[in-house]
Amino acid sequence: MTDRRLTLMAVHAHPDDEATGTGGVLARYAAEGIRTVLVTCTDGRCGDGTGGVKPGEPGHDPAAVAEMRRQELEASCDVLKISDLEMLDYADSGMTGWPSNDAPGSFWQTPVEEGAARLAELMRHYRPDVVVTYDENGFYGHPDHIQAHRITMAALEMTALTPKVYWTTMPRSMMQRFGEVMRELQEDMPEPDPAEAAALAEIGLPDDEITTWVDTTAFSGQKFDALAAHASQGENIFFLKMGKEKFGELMGMETFVRVKDATGAAVPENDLFAGLR
Repeated sequence: MTDRRLTLMAVHAHPDDEATGTGGVLARYAAEGIRTVLVTCTDGRCGDGTGGVKPGEPGHDPAAVAEMRRQELEASCDVLKISDLEMLDYADSGMTGWPSNDAPGSFWQTPVEEGAARLAELMRHYRPDVVVTYDENGFYGHPDHIQAHRITMAALEMTALTPKVYWTTMPRSMMQRFGEVMRELQEDMPEPDPAEAAALAEIGLPDDEITTWVDTTAFSGQKFDALAAHASQGENIFFLKMGKEKFGELMGMETFVRVKDATGAAVPENDLFAGLR
């Protein structure tokens, strides 16, 4: 227990990741007076450009996309009341197998020790009590998510800090419900092929393996608006099509696996700061 202001640090790969996986906890803990620090590792240049133009297509300007996404990220932070935004500004590596994976200066090509050293400096500055990032597979295998995991865990080893550490996840029951809602909202959605369906079924964890269930339903409107701030990115359109009420029903619970803890707080828990206040 401490009189110092409690601090949450979320380490994400791209602009918009903060809203999708942790928008609820960032908004909730900010409202509770906790300092919220967002570290965004890449510039998002491999995202969609104006009008939905894709990387590699005529008219896609990576530098312009990066600037647009920075502005969207700042708007999202305003919505979520994030205390501090830190951008490492590595070049977005793109999806698995894209040529941008191998580009000099891309996050995926950055030595883990280099990225970790920069993040460790931020950790020493902010002294987070809780750190949140992805699991070793980046939740779904994205190179930049995997790299964010690697530098976060390496940075923690470089410091003398002992925060509670969490990896984001989703319960398999929620993933199943998510698929049902997608089909309800998109009646013409084709059935995935068996291999794709099998891969999707492996995303997330069985419900009984999740250590931490944080109810952020009261902040789902902010989470929705934070996603809406990233309007240039097509992957968010589905979430926004739900409307705020359905979105809150489906996305109001954020779930995590606790991987480091010095508090001895019992699990399952319903608060990232259990044992700290």
